[in-house]
Parts: sequence; structure tokens; C-alpha cells
Amino acid sequence: MPIGNGDLAANVWVEPNGDRVFYISKSDAWSGNGSLLKLGRVRVKLDEPLFKEGMKFSQELDLQNGTIRIESGGHDGARPSTVVSFWIDANNPVIHVVVESDKELNATAALEVWRTTRRELKGQEAVGAYGLLRGGPPIFEEPDTIIEAKDNTICWCHRNSKSCYEVTLKNQHLGHLSEKYPDPLINRTFGGLIAAENMVSRDDRTLATVEPVKNLHIKVYAHTAQTEKLDGWIKALAEIRRKADKTSLKKARKAHEEYWKEFWGRSWIYAKGDKDAEVLTRAYVLQRWIQTCAGRGKYPIKFNGSLFTVAGSDKGNWNADYRRWGGCYWFQNTRLAYWPMLYSGDFDQMEPLWKMYRDALSLLKDRTKKYYNHDGIFCSETMYFWGTYNNADFGWGNKNVHTVNNYIKYYWDSGNELSMMMLDYYSITEDEKFVKNTLLPIADNVVLFYDQHYRRNTNGKVNFSPAMSLETWHSAEDPLPVIIGLKTVLTRLLELPEKLTSDEQRKRWKIFLDELPEISFGEKDGKKWIKPARKYSNKKNSENPELYAVFPYRAYTQFKPDLEVALETWLRRLVKRTGGWTQDPIQAALLGLTNEAKGYAVQNAVNKHAGSRFPAFWGPNFDWIPDQDHGSVTLIAFQRMIMQTEGRKIYLAPAWPKEWACEFKLHAPYKTVIEGSVKDGKLINMNVSPESRRKDVEVMKSE
Repeated sequence: MPIGNGDLAANVWVEPNGDRVFYISKSDAWSGNGSLLKLGRVRVKLDEPLFKEGMKFSQELDLQNGTIRIESGGHDGARPSTVVSFWIDANNPVIHVVVESDKELNATAALEVWRTTRRELKGQEAVGAYGLLRGGPPIFEEPDTIIEAKDNTICWCHRNSKSCYEVTLKNQHLGHLSEKYPDPLINRTFGGLIAAENMVSRDDRTLATVEPVKNLHIKVYAHTAQTEKLDGWIKALAEIRRKADKTSLKKARKAHEEYWKEFWGRSWIYAKGDKDAEVLTRAYVLQRWIQTCAGRGKYPIKFNGSLFTVAGSDKGNWNADYRRWGGCYWFQNTRLAYWPMLYSGDFDQMEPLWKMYRDALSLLKDRTKKYYNHDGIFCSETMYFWGTYNNADFGWGNKNVHTVNNYIKYYWDSGNELSMMMLDYYSITEDEKFVKNTLLPIADNVVLFYDQHYRRNTNGKVNFSPAMSLETWHSAEDPLPVIIGLKTVLTRLLELPEKLTSDEQRKRWKIFLDELPEISFGEKDGKKWIKPARKYSNKKNSENPELYAVFPYRAYTQFKPDLEVALETWLRRLVKRTGGWTQDPIQAALLGLTNEAKGYAVQNAVNKHAGSRFPAFWGPNFDWIPDQDHGSVTLIAFQRMIMQTEGRKIYLAPAWPKEWACEFKLHAPYKTVIEGSVKDGKLINMNVSPESRRKDVEVMKSE
């Protein structure tokens, strides 16, 4: 079972021998190879096992209170003899394991590490450090450090004595920036400390009870920091422990439960009517749980497993640090976890995404100036969290500034979609500080790059060439995603309150908007459809770029003109499927195709990873387990089935099956919250806050 507080997380299970075992993960545990590692694994063993053949046993994930609860022993009708509560403090980096038993028990808590010696990663296992593949130096896994037991605690860490950062800058012609932007990996240290009352150190990795006890409270404190010496990290961890222990267990637990109460009260969608409705609802709730368990750390959610990768999953016996595609961020994949947070009001979880790009902005500007000798920023499709390409894609020894990976050579669309998402964030929150500090510094530099990078033709229109239409059409001129992305973003920027922008910006945006070429259409037998580009060839991937006009940019939806053009485009799409990052369920909902949206969303909800017991561990699909793209697409589609917005308008049940009832609470533009119920295809009650927005709500007829 997955559990977390947004930054610190765990996979928790009970083994057939009755031991309670859990992996520990943290959102900032970056290795010197640029991989996101586990902190370690802990095994809690009781002399009366939690499970054995014939014993009454249950393990329950209590979503409402953010707790995993195990009940063991006892007879039918009688209370269990042993109860274990596992929770990660929502407000502190502390894991709690609380054991309560009718019997006196002996117990041990043991740290288990697998990074014990320096060893080279080869073959498929090396893909976990993807950014160093394809001609780079040998890739080594470095050992953890077990600190000598002191004061009846276990303390350990992984400390980066080496870093791929400087060699990355040099390889990508940015070595001159190494002093300006300090290495974020070197001396980064992450690990934890285990302590418990009535337990003493048996050795450097094991705590044991002094005498049999009925109650046991084990705590694991976690910390990540860059310190000049290891002692600095140890002292900081001790301070974290001291501060956390000043709060009583009762008070910490109350604050923890209050966080989860507030979280679940922000938003919900509960569908009823048949098994499909229930399965989709469960998928929605559990995927949202997984997201919030990993969504409040210092870095964005990893699409390829988040914080919940495990050893030996799928076709390899690799350790729990392994994830296909490694530690870098792929924007096409990363973005999907964040779109549903707008409707669910999980704005705090979006901050790590904004922060990553905000922190990288200066380096990205310097990179553009170095590569192309003009202003603005281009956002790489694949990137380390500090902003550069990964070396496997850029190419080791590449003397050019374009990547050797032809799938992303001229593919910089992520900046436009990021800007679109930020504009939507502002439209919902009306956070003017966000506009000043995040949206405008990033979005304006994105459009500035496109403005200065491409030439105008004889008609004064921008000619986007050389270019690509996503990763699918490697040779393209005037690709649809670029044009529709810029048109949408520039229009939305010009709609911002004038007090938030400068005259110079608005003048420049208007000129550039007028210079954009029109999107391209195909026509035959009276039918018209959107093309992926004005010219396109060399198909290599399986996206439908032309449907980016529907999602994410929403220029063509059921509430916009020319719906028949969008529907014809949908029918003519080359790739028709769902699963993983495929967007068909979302696009179907936005086009008002209720049956298609429902069918795809339900198909996603039942298509879990066969080797995982948890019903919301998806994948691997195109990526890894649990596949966050697969779950996130399901969330977005489900939300758009019950609500869509366009400007000030709010449309309810725009793609909702008539046979399903529904209770929902969702967030909309202008700080609006809609709560209501649908039954027999009709809205039977609705609360709108603020009440003045009620006039902008339109209830659609369910099909």
C-alpha cells in the first residue's frame, strides 16, 4: 500500500512470515547520477507474527485519516489481539509505526539497505540512470553510509561524493555557467534516523525491545540537505527529531487528521449506477491519494513510478531504485499529473512544478543566449530538474546545440503548455502574486524565444521551420501544437489585467500574435479537418498532434465554433486507443462524446498492473509502475465528463452518462466552487460559491 505526506512516502506490506516491511522514499533524494533513489527499507518483526496460516488478519488503507491499519489475531466477534497503525505525519518528516497488543511482545526494527558496495550498473538496469547512457562514462551505484549506533538509534544516509552536474554542463557547452549555478547534487545527503521507546541498539542496523511490551511506538525521521560535511547533516537531522518530539503524539495525530480532513473536503466525484461507475470512482479517489502522497515535496511528481517504485516489478529483478527512463523529467508525461489539480483545488501540490521552472529560469535564459544568441527560453521535452537536457538525449561529445535524439531535436512545445496551465491556474485562483513572480517571467520568455527564433516569410508571417509536430512527425513546417499553443497563450496573456503587465509586453504580444500563421486544414467531399502541420512527414511516434487543438489548448471543443471540424479530426486520427499517456479519454469528453469518454475512462480504471495488489498501481504501459500518466488521464477525463469551463461559463454534465448518478465538488475560474448532485440525467441540487457565479452555470443534458 502507498502512503505519504507529500514529500516523505512509503510502500507498506506484511510478508508471509508476518513481518511488517516498508520502503522509504523522499522527493528530493537525488543521487550523483541524477536518479531519484529510495532512502532504504525497514523491517519490523514481532515474536508473535502479524500473519500466519489460519490467523485472522486484515490490512486497511484509511484514506480519510491518512493511515494504514493492520489487525491481527483474535476470534470472530472479538477484537484483534494486535493492532498496528502506520502513518506519515502530514506536517513533519516523520513516519510513525504504533503497535498495540493484548499480549506482551518482543520486537525488532531493522534497517535494510541494498546499496552496500560500489558496483557498476549495466544493461537494462543502467536505464535507471538514463541521462548517462549512450556513450557516457560507466555508471556506478554508490554505497550508503551506516552511522555508528548512538543513543539507541539507527542512523544512515546516502551522500553524493560525485556528481554528473558539471560534466553535463560541459558536455552541453555550458561549462562556463558552473560557477554561476552551483552543483545541486554534490554533497546532497539523504537518509534517516530510527528511534523507539523501550528499544535499544542491538547493532548499527537493529533496534530491539529490552523486555516484552504491549505497546510500541517506532519513529523514522527523514532529512535531505547539501552540507559541506556529513556532521552538518547529522546535526540537522537531530534538530528535526528534537522539534518533532516537542509535539505530543496526540497533538501531532490531531493535526495530521485535520490535514486529511481538509484535503478530502476540497473536492470529490462519486459516481453510482453500475459496477463501471464504482470502479471509475475508486480509481479516481485512489489516484488522487497517490498524487497527494507525493505532491508536496521540493520537486514535481515523477511520472514513471512517483515515490512508489518497488524491487523486481515487471520483467526485471532490479532493486527498488530502478525506473524506466530514469530520474529526468519528460514534460509530456509530467504535465498530466498537474492538470487535474486545477479542478480538484489541490493548488499546494502544483507549487513544486512551478518552482522547478522558476528556479531553472535564469539558466534557461543563459542557455538560449549561448545556443542561439537571442533572448527568451526554450523548455526541453526531457530535462534534469535544474533545466538542461539529459546527456543521453543531447549526445555525448555532441558539438552541435541540437540533440542527437531526433524525437526531441526541434521539440520545445512544453513551454507553451506550461504557460497554458499557469494561465488556467491564475484564472481559478486569481493569485496576482503568482502572475508577477511565476507566470509572466516564464510565459513571456517562452513566447519571446519563439518570436526571436523563427524568421518571417514574404507575407510577414512566422515560418516555424525546421520544426516537429510533437515526437510523431519529425519533419514539419508550421506544426499545429506550436501555432495553436502560441495563439492560445498570447490571447490569454493579453486578457490579463493591464495592471499586471507592461505596455511593452502587450505591444510585443499583439504584434507576434498577428504574425502567427493560420493552422492548416484538410478538405475532401465536404469534410474539413485539422492537420498536424502545414507540411509533415517522417512519422516516428504514435501521438495525434492535431488533437492538441482540443486538449490541452481547448481551441476546439463542444463549446467553441467549428465543432464539426474537431469531430471530423477525431474520426480521422491515426492512433485510436487509451492507456498510459494517451489523451483520447480527455479529448472525447471535451468534444462531448459521452460514450467514448466513459468507455475509455472505465477501460483505464480496470487496467491495473497485473503484478501489483493495490488497485491503483497502473502500468508499466509506456513508462513504469505505478504509471502516473495512466492514472492522471483518468482523473482529467472523469472531471471533464462532469464539468467543463469556457471563459466565465461553467458547463455541468457535458459528457455525463445518463444512467449514472453523481455527487461532485469541483473548482472553476474566478475562485468558484461548484457542489452538486446529478440523477437520471438531471441536476437535482447545486451550491455555487460565490453565489454571484450561479448565473454563469449551464446544466447540459446527459446522454
